Amino acid sequence: MSRAGQPAEASDLIDIDEVISAYYDVKPDPSIAAQRVAFGTSGHRGSSLLASFNEVHILATTQAIVDYRRGQGIEGPLFLGRDTHGLSLPAERSAIEVLVANGVDVRVDSRDAWVPTPALSHAILAYNKGRDAADPGRADGIVVTPSHNPPRDGGFKYNPPHGGPADTDATGWIADRANALIEANLEGVQRTLHKDINEDTLGEYDFRDAYVRDLANIIDMPAIKSAGVRIGADPLGGASVEYWALIAEVYDIDLTVVNPDVDPTWRFMTLDWDEKIRMDPSSPNAMASLVQKRNEYDILTGNDADADRHGIVTPDAGLMNPNHFLAVAIDYLFSHRPSWPQGAAVGKTLVSSMIIDRVAESLGRTLLEVPVGFKWFVPGLLDGSVAFGGEESAGASFLRFDGSVWTTDKDGLLLCLLAAEILAVTGKTPSQRYTELEADFGASAYQRVDAAASPAQKATLGKLSPEAVTATELAGEPITAKLSHAPGNGAAIGGLKVQTEHAWFAARPSGTEDVYKLYAESLRGPEHLAQVQEEARAVVAAALGDS
Repeated sequence: MSRAGQPAEASDLIDIDEVISAYYDVKPDPSIAAQRVAFGTSGHRGSSLLASFNEVHILATTQAIVDYRRGQGIEGPLFLGRDTHGLSLPAERSAIEVLVANGVDVRVDSRDAWVPTPALSHAILAYNKGRDAADPGRADGIVVTPSHNPPRDGGFKYNPPHGGPADTDATGWIADRANALIEANLEGVQRTLHKDINEDTLGEYDFRDAYVRDLANIIDMPAIKSAGVRIGADPLGGASVEYWALIAEVYDIDLTVVNPDVDPTWRFMTLDWDEKIRMDPSSPNAMASLVQKRNEYDILTGNDADADRHGIVTPDAGLMNPNHFLAVAIDYLFSHRPSWPQGAAVGKTLVSSMIIDRVAESLGRTLLEVPVGFKWFVPGLLDGSVAFGGEESAGASFLRFDGSVWTTDKDGLLLCLLAAEILAVTGKTPSQRYTELEADFGASAYQRVDAAASPAQKATLGKLSPEAVTATELAGEPITAKLSHAPGNGAAIGGLKVQTEHAWFAARPSGTEDVYKLYAESLRGPEHLAQVQEEARAVVAAALGDS
């Protein structure tokens, strides 16, 4: 019997001392693919126990980032933050040793506390405001986080001066350089031991204060306060915990931090679909304990470890499907932000719901459909041509009231506060509003299923072409499109999407775990969705073969 959704037990917890010791003691073998530096959609991730996230990786990757920024003419400060994973503090210290030795102006948190990804993006953009792309004084940043990944994992992510995730040109160069340094036994890596670094060596920045006080320029805080919306915010043991406390204080709103505990074993979590601890606020299993409190607050929210994802729980619906909330957010924002550019588009990943397409059409807005990865929204958010960018995995950001950029990375805190604003202004929970949208556009049955896949199988899946699908129908409907590239920007999707008038499926490998993701949606109900999924699995199985 599956233990998904059940509280973690002692046998589920990592030995944090073992994980940290392995970070320093285990040396990766660069001849083994799984032990090399590899950037997925959100940086390099791995486990010290598997020789995929160790001190050697971080020393080499940080030097590679230094070399990259020099090559790009970036001479300004580098903002550095970490989340609450056990490997994040050791990795941050390793990065500091390399950055200081290379003479980089490093800005760390002034409270020596955790930094959410959106707060780091916000800091980069605030510093670079008014600087053009050729200005050598531009800032960039590093976030040490594996996001929602299990407690034993570590992650390392580079954000260039545009504030968002680095593109594949940058990450490819950095990964190649890092692996070359590892192969050379770190010859070429400059390093100042941590014991020789003092407070005068590092610059400081109050990420929390700057971010929280600026929220007044993007969220209608007075409306939330005057409506008396009772908010329960669960950081899920992540970096947002002290941010939520300050938000409540600064804006005098009825906000309770439901669980303020931070523990690198995450012993307070309920288990995810595969019986692992994973801080995914879009997962009903990971959010099970929060859903049980649904009647105690008007809006309940969750964030992952670096707070770039959001989960919305309402009394009437429990945990909202991320696609449902994205559709409601888009519908609300484009109707309540009169200063936004009239031509600004709605951005969505191509595995997000068809309901979003219909909402955008009803608003008279252009739909920009891009591959998975928030990096695709960065240019549009920067110049205001995209007012909202959202991913089906519960990540999104949008423009300020005045139509200028807020963050160019996903912002989980922002979307959680938006849920409270929607309730305050409309008198309806986001889930109640979604019911109205379905009445207008059709009822969506949507599901993402993760299934185990070897690295070889993932590589095969990532290279699927439209020709791999020989069928002309899907679940009884004529196939209208077979896509290997996104219609919004022509970029490769790293998988395959097959569409009909009322349904679609997409299959793509995970960039961070040994699984593949099968997304499917039908506007004709759950039974039709099940038929779509069955036929989709057959297509994927045939393509993977004996890989």
